[in-house]
Amino acid sequence: LYSATVNLKRPCPFWPDDGHCSIKDCHVEPCPEVRVHPHLHHRFSQMNWKLYSTIYNQSKEAFVDWARHDDAQDHFCELDDETSPDAEYVDLLLNPERYTGYKGASAWRVWNSIYEENCFKPRSVYRPLNPLAPSRGKSSLSLSFCPGLCLEKRVFYRLISGLHSSINIHLCAEFLLDEGWGRTVWGPNIQEFRHRFDTAETKGEGTRRLKNLYFLYLIELRALSKVAPYFERAIVNLYTGSSEEDGETKELLLQIFNEVKSFPMHFDEKSMFAGHKMEAKTLKEEFRLHFKNISRIMDCVGCSKCRLWGKLQTQGLGTALKILFSEREIQNLPEHSPSKGFQLSRQEIVALMNAFGRLSTSIYQLHNFRLMLKEKR
Repeated sequence: LYSATVNLKRPCPFWPDDGHCSIKDCHVEPCPEVRVHPHLHHRFSQMNWKLYSTIYNQSKEAFVDWARHDDAQDHFCELDDETSPDAEYVDLLLNPERYTGYKGASAWRVWNSIYEENCFKPRSVYRPLNPLAPSRGKSSLSLSFCPGLCLEKRVFYRLISGLHSSINIHLCAEFLLDEGWGRTVWGPNIQEFRHRFDTAETKGEGTRRLKNLYFLYLIELRALSKVAPYFERAIVNLYTGSSEEDGETKELLLQIFNEVKSFPMHFDEKSMFAGHKMEAKTLKEEFRLHFKNISRIMDCVGCSKCRLWGKLQTQGLGTALKILFSEREIQNLPEHSPSKGFQLSRQEIVALMNAFGRLSTSIYQLHNFRLMLKEKR
């Protein structure tokens, strides 16, 4: 789960390519070929998974079924074509998410496009990079939050804001503090954190941004709980390239799912798209296309490392949304045969787990920043 296949060379579909960041820390180090398991070089036709060169007939049937139904899925995000010659293996541990120095007009344009053109924006929000409306009291999805927007659009806006907040915390926690004499020092930048989240410096918006981070965390936590039955089936194997690692990886995933199940539910997705049937269907499609568009905007990020993690985290959230709105299909999954209603590709699984890992790290780093600020008082 710490290696991903991504295409970082896809052109921006929305505006002319402004060129890529030339800062050395923006560079993504591809996975050395010697570290890629030889079995993973074999590409099974029309699939997103990298498979053994030989597969048991039952597993092969399952994968064919996965491929056939993959195109029919209502994806909430744009997935990379893993068969593209531009797709490459990336070791995520060699390319940690951190502040690279990428900023300015290019970075502003990406977030501006997300908030101004592809997000359901509350009327009270004017500034393009303002992730949240000023606080009006309650932190729940009440009518006082995002006036003029229905529940589904308020949820959408809070998810994007939470993702933006999470990414900002990562950059503040792994900031380039010193560089010189061949020595690079990364660490927490308290001033940068305060600039983005302090109540006074953000005119009260910082608190709302952090609340949306927690909201996003609960949404993805809920998705992990909902998808557990999919992985608990005996037929599901995680093809890592090693049969021993297959079993270990699945066992670790099941442990995570068991922990998640013990966490009380804080969000009921059934309340969404529950109105008039045709209106609900139209709204859900609008919701899906808006988010899919945001995942495509990630191909416009000029910093390769920022693009890598932006794609992973938007794909992870898109996968979580796909899970939340596929409850009936997941409940009806057959135990010992390929399912025809719901599937996850390896790319989606890797993105989902890494996106949740990033959110968990954000909350951990947020706790650290609060301790540091307390010590400075």
